Amino acid sequence: MIIKICVVEFCQKRRETPTPIMLWARSDCLWAGMQKCRNLKAFERRLTEYVSCLQPATGRWRMILIVVSVCTATGAWNWLIDPDTQKVSFFSSLWNHPFFTISCVTLIGLFFAGIHKRVVAPSIIAARCRTVLAEYNMSCDDTGKLILKPRPHIQ
Repeated sequence: MIIKICVVEFCQKRRETPTPIMLWARSDCLWAGMQKCRNLKAFERRLTEYVSCLQPATGRWRMILIVVSVCTATGAWNWLIDPDTQKVSFFSSLWNHPFFTISCVTLIGLFFAGIHKRVVAPSIIAARCRTVLAEYNMSCDDTGKLILKPRPHIQ
């Protein structure tokens, strides 16, 4: 019923009298347009939901990376300013500075575990979606909101 009203209003704007064939053809076209709109809204809603669910975990991984990086930098500074570092062998120097050794091993372990991917996971998802959506003259921002681009004019 709503579609029939929309088609009648559309015909009135164009100063046409709606015929049963026009009502049928226009309602199919209108129905397809409404279905596309619903699909786009559902896709956008799901994408924003997915990106927003990644944000808390991404924030935690960023904090872990910052803390371990600061600990490693502090330990490296203490290791480098120690006068005994130049006099003893490399391994005994590391043995004398366990804070630096543990934080450095932890940082290396985090990178092997893939923290560099987890820190930027929402950006990776958004970039991949932009690549796919470019074929349909659309894009998305970093939060997952769709951006509709104007259609290119073919001459």
